[in-house]
Amino acid sequence: MQTNRFETFFDAILAIIMTVLVLKLSQPSSPTLNGLLGMENIFVSYAICFLILFNIWYANHNLFHAVETIDNSAVWLFGIMTFFITLLPYFTIITHILNTLATKEVYKSNPYNKELENLNNDSVYLNLPVIVLITGFILTYTIFVPGIYICCLISIVLWIIIGRYVRGDDDGN
Repeated sequence: MQTNRFETFFDAILAIIMTVLVLKLSQPSSPTLNGLLGMENIFVSYAICFLILFNIWYANHNLFHAVETIDNSAVWLFGIMTFFITLLPYFTIITHILNTLATKEVYKSNPYNKELENLNNDSVYLNLPVIVLITGFILTYTIFVPGIYICCLISIVLWIIIGRYVRGDDDGN
């Protein structure tokens, strides 16, 4: 499959999901700062979901910039990942794992692509965000309920920093 067609489809799905996320935000109980501050958990959840979606979009934009075609395995993995993206924030770990698997499948289907070789997707650093997310779930279900929020934010920041470091993204593309 041509990546430009698939990328357009995937971008549209992410845009719809982001729109639905913002539409689910309710109005504050009163038009005051206290009313807005009373919704902090909702806004933290929204911010985490939005950042995850944006980061997936950005990573896939860079990936599909380097390849022209993908095989059916990658398409199916991206499809399954898209299903779990719609269930955010509950399936953040699954989404990250599926994104990693789908990206590896794109690499496998383009073994002679020199631009992909330069992206270096096999870095061990790419597993750090998943480790942080698992830690967040353990914290949340044992001793510290907001642990998942904090770990999701840390994981997203790691995902962005590591992605830029592994790609050597100095020019902002």
